[in-house]
Amino acid sequence: MTKKEEKSNLSFKERWQEARKQARDKEKQVKQEQRLTNRILKYLILGLVILVIIGAGLGFWYVNDALKAMDPNNHETVAVTIPVNSSTKDVTQILQDAGIIKNSQIFNYYMRFNNDKALQAGHYEFSKDMNAAKVMETIQAGGEPIFVDADTKLTVVEGMTADQIAEMVGENTAISADDFMKELKNEDYLEQLRKKYPSLLEGLADTSEMKVPLEGYLYPATYDYFAGMSAQELIEDMVAASNLVYQELKDDLVNTTLNYHQVLTLASLIEREAVTEEDRGLVSGVFYNRIAAEMPLQSDISVLYALGVHKEKVTYDDLEVDSPYNLYKNTGLAPGPMNSPSKTAIVAAIYPTWNEYYYFVADIETQKIYYSTTIEEHNALVEQYVNDSSESTDGSNQEEQASDNQDESNQ
Repeated sequence: MTKKEEKSNLSFKERWQEARKQARDKEKQVKQEQRLTNRILKYLILGLVILVIIGAGLGFWYVNDALKAMDPNNHETVAVTIPVNSSTKDVTQILQDAGIIKNSQIFNYYMRFNNDKALQAGHYEFSKDMNAAKVMETIQAGGEPIFVDADTKLTVVEGMTADQIAEMVGENTAISADDFMKELKNEDYLEQLRKKYPSLLEGLADTSEMKVPLEGYLYPATYDYFAGMSAQELIEDMVAASNLVYQELKDDLVNTTLNYHQVLTLASLIEREAVTEEDRGLVSGVFYNRIAAEMPLQSDISVLYALGVHKEKVTYDDLEVDSPYNLYKNTGLAPGPMNSPSKTAIVAAIYPTWNEYYYFVADIETQKIYYSTTIEEHNALVEQYVNDSSESTDGSNQEEQASDNQDESNQ
């Protein structure tokens, strides 16, 4: 008997009971499977939550660590330049490459969320003990501006020293002051100039005692600077201008026993000692008189140049400086010019106003120059126009008048 036949012989009740049993068994199986699925899903969700928590913790630690200082104990500064038109991404990469931050991407997001100011290009100084907040604060404060090389004009003012000219060049061009000064003392470059301007630079045959060989040959004028110009090119323009003045005046040198280098040296003193054309001629005459009498010129300008400083008064200690430029200790002229004299000063050195004076002193308040023939007359003028004026504002002026009082001791 087949199953079909057996099933057909079952009563309705028996078939119904069997169907119910099968349904219960199937329902039980489904529930078991559902409980298992729910249990697996529960564990999966719990696992994911744990992973998320662990990941968030690790992420927080990683980000927090990335924003900390590279080396809290390293205070040494690091120079970093942020170029013009740098994006936030560029800046963060530059900082990472310089070893200032740990992670450029994280710092990039940190800046985007915390920085409400435009990034400023410039030269910066960071240190590895800075955290992200300090680094961003430094950037927001701005660095030293980046010089953009461009065509410009440079003016050498009458009486400027080579150091001052170099500083002016360094502030306005891509040529540093140090590089400019280096070329002024470059013997190979000097030799090139000597060959090109042999008559003008005849006095530079021996530069052993000169502080700056080309001092005085950088003629005061306005010059065109072109982007990319070298220090040598700029210097030659100045020397060429000096040569034009020399060519104009060389025939006048018959009026003096001085060569042109000595004329420039004397003119550099006249440039700073007197202002008007009349006084420059008279001061020149005083210097000629003192040279003829083998008296030291006793110019404060020479002492200040020997010291390499700029100030109103010299002291007794200043007068003791050991230098061939110290014209209180040495007779005659200094080894070379002490600044860039103007044409009027140069002309005054060639054409002095002949007089009987050996001394001069300027009124501190009005700058009017008073001349005298004897030391007694000079000291009286110093007392009237220098000491009295100084005492009215400063009762302790004895040391400041050292250069004036020194005149008497040298007679």
